[in-house]
Amino acid sequence: MNGTVKPIEWRGGALRLLDQRRLPVEIVYVECSTDEDVGDAIRTMVVRGAPAIGVCAAFGMALAASGAQKAGHHVLRAVREAGERLRQARPTAINLGWAINRMLRLMQGSEEGALVEILEREAIRIFDEDLAANRRIGAYGNELLKQKITVLTHCNAGALATSGYGTALGVVRAARDSGKKISVFANETR
Repeated sequence: MNGTVKPIEWRGGALRLLDQRRLPVEIVYVECSTDEDVGDAIRTMVVRGAPAIGVCAAFGMALAASGAQKAGHHVLRAVREAGERLRQARPTAINLGWAINRMLRLMQGSEEGALVEILEREAIRIFDEDLAANRRIGAYGNELLKQKITVLTHCNAGALATSGYGTALGVVRAARDSGKKISVFANETR
C-alpha cells in the first residue's frame, strides 16, 4: 500500500488489526490469534466497515481451524462453531455472514486434515479479492472525474473500512494518483 497504514495484516497464524477506536490520536494494533479474538475485535469495533469485517471473519475461520488442529480437536466442528460465534459478533453485517458462508461451503467435501491450509488460502483470497475490487472501483470512478474537481462524500468507505484501499475513497485515491487535482469535503468518513 505504498507506505500507508495497513488496517488488516495476516501474519501466518495471527491477524493484526489496526485498532480504529484509537485513531486518529494513536496507531495501535491488536493481535488476534483465535476466532474469539477476531469476534471480539469485530464486536468492540476495533475493525469497522463491511468489507473489512468480512475479511476478518474469513481469517477468524482459518484461525479456528488451525487452533482446533493444534489442540487435536475435530476441525470441522470447531470451524462451524466459530462461524456461529463470529456471526453473533455483528449480526447485521452482510459481509460477515457472506464470508462465513463462503468458508463453510468451501469445507464441504474437504478432507479434515487439509482444512487448515484450505481455509487460510481462502481467507487470503477473500482479502486479495477485496483489495482488487477496491482498485477496480477506483479506476472506474477515476475515469468519470474531470482533471480538476471537488467531491462531497458521506459515509464513504476508505482504506480502513476495507482490506486496505477503499471503495468510495478509492476513487479519490485513484484520481490523485493519476495526477488529477481533487478536493474532497468528507462530512463522515473512515
